[in-house]
Amino acid sequence: MDRILIKNGKLVNEGSIFESDVLIDGDRIKRIDNDISEPNTRVVDVAGQYILPGVIDDQVHFREPGLTHKGNIATESRAAVAGGITTFMEQPNTDPQTTTIEKLEKKFALASKSAFANYSFLFGGTNDNLEEIKKLDKNACSGIKLFLGSSTGNMLVDDEAVIEKIFRNTEMVISTHCEDEGTIRSNLEKYKAEYGDGIPVKYHPIIRSEEACYLSSSKAIALAKKTGARLHVFHLSTGKETELFRNDIPLSEKKITAEVCIHHLWFSDIDYESKGTLIKWNPAVKTSTDRERLWAALLDDRIDVIATDHAPHLLEEKDRVYTQAPSGGPLVQHALPAMLEKYHQGVISLERIVEKMCHNPSILFDIKKRGYLREGYFADIAIVDVDDPQKISKENIVYKCGWSPFEGDTFRSRITHTFVNGHLAYENGSFSDKRRAMRLTFNR
Repeated sequence: MDRILIKNGKLVNEGSIFESDVLIDGDRIKRIDNDISEPNTRVVDVAGQYILPGVIDDQVHFREPGLTHKGNIATESRAAVAGGITTFMEQPNTDPQTTTIEKLEKKFALASKSAFANYSFLFGGTNDNLEEIKKLDKNACSGIKLFLGSSTGNMLVDDEAVIEKIFRNTEMVISTHCEDEGTIRSNLEKYKAEYGDGIPVKYHPIIRSEEACYLSSSKAIALAKKTGARLHVFHLSTGKETELFRNDIPLSEKKITAEVCIHHLWFSDIDYESKGTLIKWNPAVKTSTDRERLWAALLDDRIDVIATDHAPHLLEEKDRVYTQAPSGGPLVQHALPAMLEKYHQGVISLERIVEKMCHNPSILFDIKKRGYLREGYFADIAIVDVDDPQKISKENIVYKCGWSPFEGDTFRSRITHTFVNGHLAYENGSFSDKRRAMRLTFNR
């Protein structure tokens, strides 16, 4: 295994920034200290660049099995590593869906051979697989996923009695997609009556409305309070929903938590005019006021985690009429650079980016020895140059789908190195062919 000494960096970790070296021995961080000198060690001199824990993305769709024309575990985890993401949690709406223990283990087997980043998977709850959920070991995977509003893959769980039984019968984190299906269908029929299938995409946030989001989120939270379940609400998109969450206790004591995604922090409804269906997501990108309130909730700790909901589609799929254009887009390569752009704008500090993208996912999912720069922890590390601008173009996009909603934008920061379990997986645009990714383990 590798012995690597990272010299002359600035560590961003646990609320502090300080100059230090990092000694990696095998897959672990052996020592963090000033002016380390170690014989027979490869030296990587980062010349004052920032050393961050590798990002943990708790919500991605890597499309394998069954949808691999859009992406697969190898291509998308490779893109993640280019973006400083060293760990991902993949969602169950593949083909076949990850709704039995046998299918879950088959996905782990796929990832063990192809993943460039550390991996776990969420187990999909349905209207009829409660017995499988009961048999699932709490350390088998990252948690349970419930689609309480339909999205890509048609995994809608709409039987309220079943939902309550799931909430009562697992100790694992239950992550939810919250949109009220009845509200969405009613809104969609209204606009289809006027426009047919060619509904202007600007109406997407009205069809998948604030009301639809809030109604579903508030019901899920009420049920979690009733049952004592551990609930994590994925991808908040409205300011109104942020009122449902607490910030008066530490994350480690919260039973109900929330996440926001890059696109809801970056775009607003005015961007539909220029971006069209490229920024069609579920839940929808909404108003600039919603975006401001999401930022406020993120910064005051009502929202705990920043994730991507990376969900690639081919451009020809996204170019279809509104009712046929799928929702989702690729984000893992550019999520950290996008947040670093907000650092340059004075919106969020480096320490808070690390907290929301590295530390907090580790706390929330009880991940073992990842998410921090600590001696004895796995050496998952992203090194960032905050003053080396890069314009996003097809020439430097590495997603299998070949496009990005950020195309044409220039980010001031870039990821220069990414270490996965002590292995230098990415360096200045070049990838290692070796895979040292591991299946996540948990402290539950």
